[in-house]
Amino acid sequence: MSVETGPAPEAPQSGRTQLSLSTIAARNLATTTKSAPQMQGISSRWVSRMLPWVQVSGGTYRVNRRLSYAVGRGRVSFVKTGSQVRVVPPSLREVPVLRGFDDDAVLEELASRFGQREVAAGEVLIERGRPIEEVYLIAHGKVDRIGTGKYGEDAVVGHLADGDHLGDEALLEPEPVWPYSVRAVTAGTVLTLAWPAFQELVDRSPALRDQILQYLEGAQQSQNVHGEAAIELAAGHEGEPELPSTFVDYELKPREYELSVAQTVLRIHSRVADLYNDPMNQTEEQLKLTIEALRERQEYELVNNPEFGLINSVDYDQRIQTHSGPPTPDDLDELLSMRRETSFLFAHPRAIAAFGRECNKRGIYFGSIDVAGHHLPAWRGVPLLPCGKIPVIGGHTSSIIAVRTGEENQGVVGLWQTGIPDEYEPGLNVRFMGIDEKAIISYLVSAYYSAAVLVPDAIGLLENVEVARPRD
Repeated sequence: MSVETGPAPEAPQSGRTQLSLSTIAARNLATTTKSAPQMQGISSRWVSRMLPWVQVSGGTYRVNRRLSYAVGRGRVSFVKTGSQVRVVPPSLREVPVLRGFDDDAVLEELASRFGQREVAAGEVLIERGRPIEEVYLIAHGKVDRIGTGKYGEDAVVGHLADGDHLGDEALLEPEPVWPYSVRAVTAGTVLTLAWPAFQELVDRSPALRDQILQYLEGAQQSQNVHGEAAIELAAGHEGEPELPSTFVDYELKPREYELSVAQTVLRIHSRVADLYNDPMNQTEEQLKLTIEALRERQEYELVNNPEFGLINSVDYDQRIQTHSGPPTPDDLDELLSMRRETSFLFAHPRAIAAFGRECNKRGIYFGSIDVAGHHLPAWRGVPLLPCGKIPVIGGHTSSIIAVRTGEENQGVVGLWQTGIPDEYEPGLNVRFMGIDEKAIISYLVSAYYSAAVLVPDAIGLLENVEVARPRD
Protein backbone atom coordinates (compact mmCIF):
# COMPACT_ATOMS: atom_id res chain seq x y z
CA MET A 1 0.00 0.00 0.00
CA SER A 2 1.31 3.42 -0.94
CA VAL A 3 0.56 6.74 0.74
CA GLU A 4 0.45 9.99 -1.26
CA THR A 5 2.49 12.65 0.53
CA GLY A 6 2.50 15.46 -2.08
CA PRO A 7 5.28 16.57 -4.41
CA ALA A 8 8.62 14.89 -3.93
CA PRO A 9 11.36 17.18 -2.60
CA GLU A 10 14.09 18.32 -4.93
CA ALA A 11 16.70 15.68 -5.35
CA PRO A 12 20.12 16.71 -4.04
CA GLN A 13 22.45 17.59 -6.88
CA SER A 14 25.55 15.45 -7.32
CA GLY A 15 24.64 13.47 -4.23
CA ARG A 16 25.00 16.48 -1.91
CA THR A 17 22.56 17.28 0.90
CA GLN A 18 20.16 20.23 0.26
CA LEU A 19 21.38 23.28 2.20
CA SER A 20 18.60 25.84 1.51
CA LEU A 21 14.88 26.15 0.79
CA SER A 22 13.94 25.22 -2.76
CA THR A 23 12.28 27.73 -5.08
CA ILE A 24 9.29 25.42 -5.50
CA ALA A 25 8.64 25.44 -1.78
CA ALA A 26 9.33 29.18 -1.47
CA ARG A 27 6.63 30.07 -4.01
CA ASN A 28 4.00 28.78 -1.63
CA LEU A 29 4.76 31.68 0.73
CA ALA A 30 5.42 34.37 -1.89
CA THR A 31 2.95 36.78 -3.51
CA THR A 32 3.23 36.73 -7.30
CA THR A 33 3.80 39.94 -9.24
CA LYS A 34 1.10 40.07 -11.89
CA SER A 35 0.10 42.25 -14.80
CA ALA A 36 -3.29 43.68 -15.47
CA PRO A 37 -5.32 41.67 -18.02
CA GLN A 38 -3.86 42.18 -21.49
CA MET A 39 -5.61 42.36 -24.88
CA GLN A 40 -4.02 41.74 -28.27
CA GLY A 41 -6.82 43.43 -30.23
CA ILE A 42 -5.88 46.98 -29.20
CA SER A 43 -4.61 49.05 -32.15
CA SER A 44 -3.24 52.58 -32.47
CA ARG A 45 -6.64 53.91 -33.64
CA TRP A 46 -5.14 56.86 -35.49
CA VAL A 47 -8.42 57.80 -37.20
CA SER A 48 -10.18 58.38 -33.87
CA ARG A 49 -7.15 60.19 -32.47
CA MET A 50 -6.61 62.55 -35.41
CA LEU A 51 -10.19 63.57 -36.22
CA PRO A 52 -11.27 66.79 -34.48
CA TRP A 53 -14.42 65.96 -32.52
CA VAL A 54 -17.48 68.22 -32.64
CA GLN A 55 -20.07 68.33 -29.87
CA VAL A 56 -23.50 67.31 -31.24
CA SER A 57 -25.88 68.33 -28.48
CA GLY A 58 -29.05 67.52 -30.38
CA GLY A 59 -27.88 64.11 -31.56
CA THR A 60 -27.95 65.21 -35.23
CA TYR A 61 -25.40 67.22 -37.24
CA ARG A 62 -26.56 69.06 -40.38
CA VAL A 63 -24.04 69.94 -43.11
CA ASN A 64 -25.20 73.08 -44.94
CA ARG A 65 -23.62 73.68 -48.35
CA ARG A 66 -23.98 75.98 -51.32
CA LEU A 67 -26.49 74.83 -53.90
CA SER A 68 -24.81 72.52 -56.40
CA TYR A 69 -26.09 71.71 -59.89
CA ALA A 70 -23.44 69.13 -60.71
CA VAL A 71 -24.44 65.58 -59.92
CA GLY A 72 -21.62 63.27 -58.88
CA ARG A 73 -20.82 60.34 -61.12
CA GLY A 74 -21.62 57.22 -59.14
CA ARG A 75 -20.71 53.61 -59.71
CA VAL A 76 -23.04 51.26 -61.56
CA SER A 77 -23.53 47.72 -60.18
CA PHE A 78 -23.58 44.44 -62.07
CA VAL A 79 -24.69 40.86 -61.57
CA LYS A 80 -22.82 37.94 -63.11
CA THR A 81 -24.49 34.66 -64.03
CA GLY A 82 -21.95 32.25 -65.45
CA SER A 83 -20.24 34.20 -68.20
CA GLN A 84 -23.13 36.62 -68.67
CA VAL A 85 -22.91 40.06 -67.05
CA ARG A 86 -25.94 42.30 -66.64
CA VAL A 87 -26.30 45.77 -65.18
CA VAL A 88 -28.49 46.08 -62.07
CA PRO A 89 -31.30 48.41 -63.30
CA PRO A 90 -31.72 50.61 -60.16
CA SER A 91 -27.97 51.33 -60.16
CA LEU A 92 -28.36 53.17 -63.49
CA ARG A 93 -29.45 56.11 -61.33
CA GLU A 94 -25.75 56.60 -60.63
CA VAL A 95 -25.43 57.96 -64.18
CA PRO A 96 -25.91 61.75 -63.76
CA VAL A 97 -28.71 62.09 -66.31
CA LEU A 98 -30.76 59.40 -64.53
CA ARG A 99 -30.17 60.59 -60.96
CA GLY A 100 -33.53 60.62 -59.15
CA PHE A 101 -35.42 58.93 -62.00
CA ASP A 102 -38.14 56.82 -60.34
CA ASP A 103 -39.59 54.73 -63.19
CA ASP A 104 -38.21 51.25 -62.47
CA ALA A 105 -39.87 49.75 -65.55
CA VAL A 106 -38.01 52.12 -67.88
CA LEU A 107 -34.73 51.42 -66.08
CA GLU A 108 -35.36 47.69 -66.44
CA GLU A 109 -35.88 48.03 -70.19
CA LEU A 110 -32.88 50.33 -70.51
CA ALA A 111 -30.68 47.80 -68.72
CA SER A 112 -31.83 45.04 -71.08
CA ARG A 113 -30.57 47.02 -74.09
CA PHE A 114 -26.92 46.91 -73.04
CA GLY A 115 -24.74 44.45 -74.91
CA GLN A 116 -21.76 42.62 -73.42
CA ARG A 117 -18.25 42.91 -74.83
CA GLU A 118 -15.01 41.28 -73.69
CA VAL A 119 -11.84 43.35 -74.08
CA ALA A 120 -8.18 42.34 -74.00
CA ALA A 121 -5.32 44.15 -72.31
CA GLY A 122 -3.99 46.85 -74.63
CA GLU A 123 -7.13 46.95 -76.79
CA VAL A 124 -8.30 50.40 -77.89
CA LEU A 125 -12.00 50.79 -77.13
CA ILE A 126 -12.43 54.39 -78.26
CA GLU A 127 -10.43 56.57 -80.64
CA ARG A 128 -10.12 60.28 -80.00
CA GLY A 129 -12.04 62.49 -82.45
CA ARG A 130 -14.60 59.83 -83.42
CA PRO A 131 -18.32 60.59 -82.94
CA ILE A 132 -19.80 59.42 -79.63
CA GLU A 133 -22.18 56.66 -80.70
CA GLU A 134 -22.28 54.45 -77.59
CA VAL A 135 -22.43 54.60 -73.82
CA TYR A 136 -19.90 52.37 -72.03
CA LEU A 137 -20.28 50.75 -68.62
CA ILE A 138 -17.14 49.09 -67.23
CA ALA A 139 -18.25 45.90 -65.52
CA HIS A 140 -14.77 44.59 -64.75
CA GLY A 141 -11.23 45.69 -65.49
CA LYS A 142 -9.30 48.93 -65.77
CA VAL A 143 -8.96 51.37 -68.68
CA ASP A 144 -6.92 54.52 -69.34
CA ARG A 145 -8.24 57.74 -70.82
CA ILE A 146 -5.58 59.02 -73.20
CA GLY A 147 -5.51 62.64 -74.24
CA THR A 148 -3.05 64.85 -76.09
CA GLY A 149 -0.11 66.42 -74.29
CA LYS A 150 1.21 69.95 -74.80
CA TYR A 151 3.53 68.85 -77.58
CA GLY A 152 1.14 66.47 -79.31
CA GLU A 153 2.22 63.31 -77.50
CA ASP A 154 -0.21 60.83 -75.93
CA ALA A 155 -0.78 61.42 -72.22
CA VAL A 156 -2.82 59.42 -69.71
CA VAL A 157 -5.36 61.85 -68.29
CA GLY A 158 -7.33 59.45 -66.11
CA HIS A 159 -8.19 55.91 -65.15
CA LEU A 160 -11.56 54.16 -64.99
CA ALA A 161 -12.41 50.87 -63.31
CA ASP A 162 -15.30 48.66 -62.17
CA GLY A 163 -18.62 50.53 -62.18
CA ASP A 164 -17.41 53.62 -64.05
CA HIS A 165 -19.15 54.83 -67.20
CA LEU A 166 -18.49 57.17 -70.11
CA GLY A 167 -20.27 58.45 -73.18
CA ASP A 168 -23.31 59.99 -71.48
CA GLU A 169 -21.65 63.42 -71.80
CA ALA A 170 -22.82 63.37 -75.43
CA LEU A 171 -26.14 64.77 -74.19
CA LEU A 172 -24.45 68.11 -73.49
CA GLU A 173 -22.85 68.55 -76.91
CA PRO A 174 -24.56 69.47 -80.22
CA GLU A 175 -22.06 67.38 -82.24
CA PRO A 176 -20.50 65.06 -79.69
CA VAL A 177 -17.06 63.58 -80.39
CA TRP A 178 -14.70 61.72 -78.09
CA PRO A 179 -12.16 64.19 -76.59
CA TYR A 180 -9.88 61.31 -75.60
CA SER A 181 -9.03 57.73 -76.50
CA VAL A 182 -9.72 54.81 -74.18
CA ARG A 183 -7.39 51.83 -73.93
CA ALA A 184 -7.78 48.74 -71.76
CA VAL A 185 -5.03 48.32 -69.16
CA THR A 186 -6.26 44.87 -68.14
CA ALA A 187 -8.55 42.31 -69.70
CA GLY A 188 -12.13 42.96 -68.72
CA THR A 189 -15.80 43.23 -69.57
CA VAL A 190 -17.73 46.29 -70.74
CA LEU A 191 -21.42 46.78 -71.51
CA THR A 192 -22.37 49.08 -74.37
CA LEU A 193 -25.56 50.85 -75.39
CA ALA A 194 -25.92 52.33 -78.87
CA TRP A 195 -27.37 55.86 -78.97
CA PRO A 196 -30.17 54.87 -81.44
CA ALA A 197 -31.41 52.25 -78.95
CA PHE A 198 -31.39 54.85 -76.17
CA GLN A 199 -33.10 57.46 -78.37
CA GLU A 200 -35.86 55.01 -79.33
CA LEU A 201 -36.63 54.44 -75.66
CA VAL A 202 -36.63 58.22 -74.99
CA ASP A 203 -39.15 58.71 -77.79
CA ARG A 204 -41.49 56.15 -76.21
CA SER A 205 -41.15 57.31 -72.60
CA PRO A 206 -42.42 60.80 -71.66
CA ALA A 207 -41.03 60.36 -68.12
CA LEU A 208 -37.53 59.67 -69.45
CA ARG A 209 -37.79 62.60 -71.83
CA ASP A 210 -38.76 64.95 -68.98
CA GLN A 211 -35.88 63.61 -66.89
CA ILE A 212 -33.37 64.46 -69.64
CA LEU A 213 -34.82 67.96 -70.13
CA GLN A 214 -34.56 68.62 -66.40
CA TYR A 215 -30.94 67.44 -66.41
CA LEU A 216 -30.04 69.67 -69.36
CA GLU A 217 -31.73 72.65 -67.69
CA GLY A 218 -29.59 72.17 -64.57
CA ALA A 219 -26.43 71.79 -66.64
CA GLN A 220 -27.09 75.19 -68.27
CA GLN A 221 -27.27 77.03 -64.95
CA SER A 222 -24.37 79.35 -64.09
CA GLN A 223 -21.96 77.41 -61.89
CA ASN A 224 -18.33 77.32 -60.86
CA VAL A 225 -15.83 74.55 -61.59
CA HIS A 226 -17.09 72.61 -58.59
CA GLY A 227 -20.68 72.64 -59.82
CA GLU A 228 -21.85 75.13 -57.18
CA ALA A 229 -24.29 77.90 -58.07
CA ALA A 230 -22.10 80.78 -59.25
CA ILE A 231 -21.65 84.02 -57.32
CA GLU A 232 -21.58 86.81 -59.90
CA LEU A 233 -18.66 89.21 -59.40
CA ALA A 234 -16.84 91.97 -61.24
CA ALA A 235 -13.10 92.64 -61.03
CA GLY A 236 -10.48 94.67 -62.85
CA HIS A 237 -12.96 97.23 -64.13
CA GLU A 238 -12.51 100.97 -64.40
CA GLY A 239 -14.89 103.84 -64.20
CA GLU A 240 -18.47 103.33 -63.05
CA PRO A 241 -19.85 100.22 -64.77
CA GLU A 242 -23.01 98.60 -63.53
CA LEU A 243 -21.99 95.93 -61.02
CA PRO A 244 -23.55 92.48 -61.09
CA SER A 245 -25.97 91.55 -58.33
CA THR A 246 -25.92 88.14 -56.73
CA PHE A 247 -26.84 85.99 -53.75
CA VAL A 248 -25.48 82.76 -52.31
CA ASP A 249 -27.98 79.93 -52.74
CA TYR A 250 -28.04 76.96 -50.36
CA GLU A 251 -29.04 73.34 -50.68
CA LEU A 252 -32.68 72.95 -49.72
CA LYS A 253 -32.21 69.45 -48.33
CA PRO A 254 -28.78 69.34 -46.67
CA ARG A 255 -27.47 66.06 -45.37
CA GLU A 256 -27.91 65.25 -41.71
CA TYR A 257 -25.74 62.86 -39.68
CA GLU A 258 -27.27 61.10 -36.69
CA LEU A 259 -24.98 59.74 -34.02
CA SER A 260 -24.40 56.02 -34.35
CA VAL A 261 -23.94 53.71 -31.38
CA ALA A 262 -21.88 50.68 -30.42
CA GLN A 263 -23.19 48.83 -27.36
CA THR A 264 -22.73 45.72 -25.28
CA VAL A 265 -23.90 44.37 -21.92
CA LEU A 266 -21.09 43.55 -19.49
CA ARG A 267 -22.00 40.81 -17.01
CA ILE A 268 -20.11 40.07 -13.79
CA HIS A 269 -21.10 37.57 -11.11
CA SER A 270 -21.58 39.24 -7.74
CA ARG A 271 -19.36 36.62 -6.07
CA VAL A 272 -16.47 37.68 -8.31
CA ALA A 273 -17.12 41.37 -7.70
CA ASP A 274 -17.36 40.81 -3.93
CA LEU A 275 -14.49 38.41 -3.22
CA TYR A 276 -11.82 38.75 -5.89
CA ASN A 277 -11.01 42.46 -5.96
CA ASP A 278 -7.58 42.41 -4.31
CA PRO A 279 -5.19 43.65 -5.59
CA MET A 280 -7.14 44.47 -8.82
CA ASN A 281 -10.76 45.52 -9.07
CA GLN A 282 -12.41 42.88 -11.26
CA THR A 283 -15.20 45.19 -12.43
CA GLU A 284 -12.74 47.88 -13.49
CA GLU A 285 -10.54 45.41 -15.37
CA GLN A 286 -13.52 43.85 -17.14
CA LEU A 287 -14.83 47.30 -18.02
CA LYS A 288 -11.46 48.49 -19.31
CA LEU A 289 -11.15 45.68 -21.86
CA THR A 290 -14.82 46.00 -22.84
CA ILE A 291 -14.33 49.70 -23.59
CA GLU A 292 -11.22 48.92 -25.65
CA ALA A 293 -13.28 46.49 -27.75
CA LEU A 294 -16.00 49.13 -28.22
CA ARG A 295 -13.45 51.75 -29.28
CA GLU A 296 -11.98 49.30 -31.79
CA ARG A 297 -15.45 48.77 -33.25
CA GLN A 298 -15.97 52.53 -33.32
CA GLU A 299 -12.75 52.91 -35.32
CA TYR A 300 -13.92 50.21 -37.76
CA GLU A 301 -17.25 51.97 -38.25
CA LEU A 302 -15.60 55.35 -38.80
CA VAL A 303 -13.70 53.79 -41.69
CA ASN A 304 -16.19 51.28 -43.14
CA ASN A 305 -19.75 52.18 -42.14
CA PRO A 306 -21.90 52.29 -45.32
CA GLU A 307 -23.60 55.55 -44.24
CA PHE A 308 -20.84 57.69 -42.73
CA GLY A 309 -17.59 55.68 -42.96
CA LEU A 310 -14.67 57.49 -44.58
CA ILE A 311 -14.30 55.03 -47.46
CA ASN A 312 -17.96 55.15 -48.42
CA SER A 313 -18.17 58.93 -47.97
CA VAL A 314 -15.64 59.65 -50.73
CA ASP A 315 -17.24 61.35 -53.72
CA TYR A 316 -16.63 59.42 -56.95
CA ASP A 317 -14.93 62.47 -58.45
CA GLN A 318 -12.40 62.23 -55.62
CA ARG A 319 -11.48 58.58 -56.28
CA ILE A 320 -8.48 57.72 -58.42
CA GLN A 321 -6.84 54.49 -59.55
CA THR A 322 -3.19 53.55 -59.24
CA HIS A 323 -1.11 53.93 -62.39
CA SER A 324 0.46 50.48 -62.29
CA GLY A 325 -0.94 48.54 -59.30
CA PRO A 326 1.35 49.18 -56.32
CA PRO A 327 1.18 52.63 -54.68
CA THR A 328 3.88 54.82 -56.22
CA PRO A 329 5.10 58.34 -55.38
CA ASP A 330 3.22 59.50 -58.51
CA ASP A 331 -0.03 58.05 -57.15
CA LEU A 332 0.30 59.77 -53.79
CA ASP A 333 1.28 63.04 -55.44
CA GLU A 334 -1.88 62.90 -57.56
CA LEU A 335 -3.97 62.08 -54.49
CA LEU A 336 -2.53 65.06 -52.59
CA SER A 337 -3.01 67.40 -55.55
CA MET A 338 -6.78 66.89 -55.50
CA ARG A 339 -7.31 69.01 -52.36
CA ARG A 340 -5.79 71.83 -50.40
CA GLU A 341 -4.10 71.26 -47.05
CA THR A 342 -4.30 67.49 -46.82
CA SER A 343 -3.96 66.80 -43.09
CA PHE A 344 -3.40 63.04 -43.02
CA LEU A 345 -3.04 59.95 -45.18
CA PHE A 346 -4.42 56.71 -43.76
CA ALA A 347 -3.33 53.34 -45.14
CA HIS A 348 -3.23 49.70 -44.14
CA PRO A 349 0.24 48.74 -42.87
CA ARG A 350 0.65 46.45 -45.88
CA ALA A 351 -0.07 49.39 -48.21
CA ILE A 352 2.57 51.47 -46.41
CA ALA A 353 5.04 48.62 -46.86
CA ALA A 354 4.15 48.40 -50.57
CA PHE A 355 4.71 52.16 -50.93
CA GLY A 356 8.07 51.77 -49.24
CA ARG A 357 9.06 49.10 -51.75
CA GLU A 358 8.16 51.38 -54.65
CA CYS A 359 10.19 54.22 -53.12
CA ASN A 360 13.16 51.87 -52.70
CA LYS A 361 12.96 50.91 -56.38
CA ARG A 362 13.30 54.58 -57.31
CA GLY A 363 15.98 55.32 -54.76
CA ILE A 364 13.61 57.59 -52.83
CA TYR A 365 13.40 57.71 -49.06
CA PHE A 366 10.09 59.04 -47.86
CA GLY A 367 10.40 61.26 -44.83
CA SER A 368 9.12 61.06 -41.29
CA ILE A 369 7.27 63.38 -38.94
CA ASP A 370 6.49 63.58 -35.24
CA VAL A 371 2.80 63.04 -34.48
CA ALA A 372 1.72 63.13 -30.83
CA GLY A 373 5.17 61.99 -29.76
CA HIS A 374 5.37 59.17 -32.30
CA HIS A 375 7.91 59.05 -35.14
CA LEU A 376 5.80 58.17 -38.20
CA PRO A 377 6.34 58.05 -41.99
CA ALA A 378 5.25 61.03 -44.07
CA TRP A 379 5.01 61.95 -47.73
CA ARG A 380 5.44 65.58 -48.82
CA GLY A 381 5.15 66.52 -45.16
CA VAL A 382 1.77 64.78 -44.74
CA PRO A 383 1.73 62.04 -42.06
CA LEU A 384 1.13 58.54 -43.47
CA LEU A 385 -0.69 56.85 -40.59
CA PRO A 386 -1.33 53.10 -40.30
CA CYS A 387 -4.94 51.96 -40.07
CA GLY A 388 -5.57 48.23 -39.94
CA LYS A 389 -9.33 48.82 -40.30
CA ILE A 390 -8.94 49.69 -43.99
CA PRO A 391 -9.82 46.40 -45.72
CA VAL A 392 -7.43 44.36 -47.83
CA ILE A 393 -9.67 42.81 -50.48
CA GLY A 394 -8.82 39.26 -51.45
CA GLY A 395 -5.49 39.63 -49.69
CA HIS A 396 -4.21 41.68 -52.66
CA THR A 397 -5.68 45.19 -52.92
CA SER A 398 -6.44 47.97 -50.47
CA SER A 399 -7.00 51.75 -50.45
CA ILE A 400 -5.25 54.87 -49.20
CA ILE A 401 -7.39 57.66 -47.73
CA ALA A 402 -6.44 61.36 -47.81
CA VAL A 403 -8.33 63.75 -45.54
CA ARG A 404 -8.41 67.40 -44.65
CA THR A 405 -9.75 67.80 -41.11
CA GLY A 406 -11.56 70.45 -39.10
CA GLU A 407 -14.67 72.62 -39.37
CA GLU A 408 -12.61 75.75 -39.97
CA ASN A 409 -10.91 74.05 -42.96
CA GLN A 410 -14.16 72.65 -44.41
CA GLY A 411 -12.79 69.18 -43.76
CA VAL A 412 -13.76 65.95 -42.04
CA VAL A 413 -14.87 65.97 -38.41
CA GLY A 414 -15.79 63.35 -35.84
CA LEU A 415 -19.15 63.68 -34.10
CA TRP A 416 -19.98 62.86 -30.51
CA GLN A 417 -22.03 64.08 -27.57
CA THR A 418 -20.33 64.60 -24.24
CA GLY A 419 -22.00 65.10 -20.89
CA ILE A 420 -24.39 62.17 -21.36
CA PRO A 421 -25.79 60.43 -18.25
CA ASP A 422 -23.37 58.08 -16.43
CA GLU A 423 -20.53 59.16 -18.73
CA TYR A 424 -17.34 57.17 -18.21
CA GLU A 425 -15.31 58.62 -21.10
CA PRO A 426 -16.22 61.38 -23.60
CA GLY A 427 -19.14 60.07 -25.66
CA LEU A 428 -19.22 56.74 -23.75
CA ASN A 429 -21.30 55.82 -20.73
CA VAL A 430 -21.69 52.83 -18.40
CA ARG A 431 -25.16 52.32 -16.95
CA PHE A 432 -26.05 49.88 -14.16
CA MET A 433 -28.84 47.53 -15.34
CA GLY A 434 -29.42 45.60 -12.14
CA ILE A 435 -28.77 42.15 -10.63
CA ASP A 436 -30.73 39.15 -11.89
CA GLU A 437 -31.95 36.07 -9.97
CA LYS A 438 -28.64 34.35 -10.71
CA ALA A 439 -26.70 37.08 -8.89
CA ILE A 440 -25.19 38.39 -12.12
CA ILE A 441 -24.58 42.15 -12.27
CA SER A 442 -25.19 43.78 -15.67
CA TYR A 443 -23.82 47.04 -17.05
CA LEU A 444 -24.86 48.62 -20.38
CA VAL A 445 -21.78 50.10 -22.09
CA SER A 446 -22.52 52.49 -24.99
CA ALA A 447 -20.34 54.60 -27.29
CA TYR A 448 -21.95 57.31 -29.46
CA TYR A 449 -20.12 58.62 -32.53
CA SER A 450 -20.23 59.46 -36.24
CA ALA A 451 -18.20 61.38 -38.83
CA ALA A 452 -19.13 64.09 -41.32
CA VAL A 453 -17.54 65.28 -44.58
CA LEU A 454 -18.23 69.01 -44.91
CA VAL A 455 -17.33 69.40 -48.61
CA PRO A 456 -16.60 66.67 -51.17
CA ASP A 457 -12.93 67.51 -51.73
CA ALA A 458 -12.16 67.14 -48.01
CA ILE A 459 -11.53 63.44 -48.57
CA GLY A 460 -10.06 61.41 -51.41
CA LEU A 461 -9.29 57.78 -52.10
CA LEU A 462 -6.57 55.93 -53.99
CA GLU A 463 -8.28 52.66 -54.97
CA ASN A 464 -7.10 49.22 -56.05
CA VAL A 465 -3.73 49.57 -54.36
CA GLU A 466 -1.77 46.36 -54.92
CA VAL A 467 -0.22 45.30 -51.61
CA ALA A 468 0.89 41.75 -52.43
CA ARG A 469 4.64 41.46 -52.78
CA PRO A 470 5.64 40.33 -56.28
CA ARG A 471 7.98 37.42 -56.74
CA ASP A 472 11.62 38.32 -57.16
